[in-house]
Amino acid sequence: MRDETEILRYNGVARALHWLTVLLVVIQYAVAWTMPDIRGGTLPLGLIAWHLSIGTAILLVMVVRVVWRLMHRAPPPPSSLSPALQLVSRTTHVALYALLVALPLMGWANASARGWNVMLFGVVPLPPLSSPGSSLGHALGDVHQTVAIALLVTIGLHVLGALYHLAVVRDRTVQRML
Repeated sequence: MRDETEILRYNGVARALHWLTVLLVVIQYAVAWTMPDIRGGTLPLGLIAWHLSIGTAILLVMVVRVVWRLMHRAPPPPSSLSPALQLVSRTTHVALYALLVALPLMGWANASARGWNVMLFGVVPLPPLSSPGSSLGHALGDVHQTVAIALLVTIGLHVLGALYHLAVVRDRTVQRML
């Protein structure tokens, strides 16, 4: 008989998508922190173009993750997890998914409002999400950075939860995604 960790482990596709998301988000934040500030006449060149490309890749991976999650049931939480911690875990995961979808969409709408072409992998053109000069697209760009900080905070909570399981509870919750 397999141990509880093996039974409750996420499948290989879910784990690969999780770690691909982590990699893309780490790269995206590194690019975002080093790229020049975007102003009125800024063109989508260099690191800004990379930021747009990585954002579309994150959105694509998240769409695949959502579809995969809807088609494949996630393993139940360990039986040792209290109902309160299960609620915190579910809420954090929903927030992560929502922010990881909303943030690239906001950036895409802002890029469209600036008249920039948004490309998937730098080769597949995506339709604009807002018209050039759109006040909504510009407003979403203004909120984009605040939402990016909210995502960082949520990621921090997720990591703290993993560390709590690893160091305090000492259960095998973290191994479910390894």
